[in-house]
Amino acid sequence: MSPPIQRTFIVHVEDRPGVLNRVISLFRRRAYNIDSLTVARTERPDISRITLVVRADDQVARLLEANLYKLINILYVEDLTHQNAVLRELALVKVRADEETRPRVLQLCEVFRARAIDVTPSSVIVELTDTLDKIDGLIEMLRPHGIIELVRTGAVAMTCGTKSQERKNAWTANTSG
Repeated sequence: MSPPIQRTFIVHVEDRPGVLNRVISLFRRRAYNIDSLTVARTERPDISRITLVVRADDQVARLLEANLYKLINILYVEDLTHQNAVLRELALVKVRADEETRPRVLQLCEVFRARAIDVTPSSVIVELTDTLDKIDGLIEMLRPHGIIELVRTGAVAMTCGTKSQERKNAWTANTSG
């Protein structure tokens, strides 16, 4: 049996009320904690894309994928865990930064390629879009300065290349009407 690892699922669903609730309930009923969840419309106005990050072994991942397909309004499920994919998250971090500490905070922003998007006499709001690990790294480096507030969007992901796109195009051809 494989050890649990962080897995990223992309779930294409019909954009209808209650669909997200059914997806989340599937994970709740099976007592799996969702590490990250994002939902938004896609290039097709009638379809939304759910990105879920969850810790699971191979067997559980296959079971979750199979059970997702059993739900009403689920169109396409893809486990990106072992695929070549881009995975990003956005974080906004408000950190204490007075005249004395501000240069160090801004230097950390530079190192992590983050942007200071708001500066006041006592704080700086930092914006970073990157991998989950890089965001975690920046947060840990800013923590000694005093994090006032932190918000993260959750992961979004997309496969690289055209192989996944070819599968998706075949699926789209079957669902468009």
